[in-house]
Amino acid sequence: MTVDVPAALQKLAVRLSGEGARAVEAQRLSGGASMETWAFAIEGPKGREEMILRRRSGPYDAETSRSTSLAAEAALIRAVRAKDAPAPPLVHLCDEQDGLGEAHVTRRVAGETLGRKINTDARFDGVRPLLARQCGEVLARIHSVEPPAEAGLKFADAAVELDRYEEIYRVSGAERPVLELAFRHLRDHVPAPRAPVLLHGDFRNGNLMIDPEKGLAAVLDWELCHIGDPAEDLGWICVNSWRFGRPDRPVGGFGEYEDLLAGYEAAGGVPIPLERVRFWQALGSLKWGVMCLTMYMSWQSGATNSVERPMIGRRVSETEIDLVNILEAGL
Repeated sequence: MTVDVPAALQKLAVRLSGEGARAVEAQRLSGGASMETWAFAIEGPKGREEMILRRRSGPYDAETSRSTSLAAEAALIRAVRAKDAPAPPLVHLCDEQDGLGEAHVTRRVAGETLGRKINTDARFDGVRPLLARQCGEVLARIHSVEPPAEAGLKFADAAVELDRYEEIYRVSGAERPVLELAFRHLRDHVPAPRAPVLLHGDFRNGNLMIDPEKGLAAVLDWELCHIGDPAEDLGWICVNSWRFGRPDRPVGGFGEYEDLLAGYEAAGGVPIPLERVRFWQALGSLKWGVMCLTMYMSWQSGATNSVERPMIGRRVSETEIDLVNILEAGL
């Protein structure tokens, strides 16, 4: 179904802010195969309010999809904010009356999300040394949240993730010796189970809104939330692909392991050994490698003509280098 989003936002502005309100400066920020993000402002009786609309534009199957519904995402945002985790405030969960399909609206949080700017721009020099610890503190708060039952979150531990991504890899028909070695090695070193918690699922540089004065201002994109090993979130932000030109700083390209783990413990998180974080970092590199591979193959097969897919696909070689370095370091 084609939706005239700017026209629908005009109706929504009146619903949210009263007669005379109008939506201005509607701009689509990004859009993948199934999700769109729009920035807009409402000018009305309450003054000017900066907003973000997220809406699903493609098909969605709750049974097979890795992502949650936007209704579940809204419930998660409410739940984590109650524990002082910095998610953008939820304004409205859209319904049939809004004519936008599956969607929600949050307030727009000021700051920067581009990883390379966060890691190199002088505006962030003052807060960059604080970010790894702040990330640990925020993850501890997220992990302390009781998952809202209405979100219907799925469970995935290391064995589940290895099964899932190895199946995708085998179906692809690819033969990559480093990926083969990584699957075998990680299966032999799966850590002992520990109490599962609510996970963000995509906590990395690029999904963090960084304020040049305060540091970590908001965590974005909650659609991959699930239940699992708390070390998964800490390992994912350490994957080399999210360091944006600063491979020497393992946490997001801006910080150190020690600060991440210290912040996590200081905020009440159950201590996690670095070795466990490194296991999930390696599994993260392997998962991203398989994802890059399938993106390239979707373009090669003609399933999509987007030039973005092969551009991302070439990064599978980066993940192979990362995996070799991690394995040689003695994971």
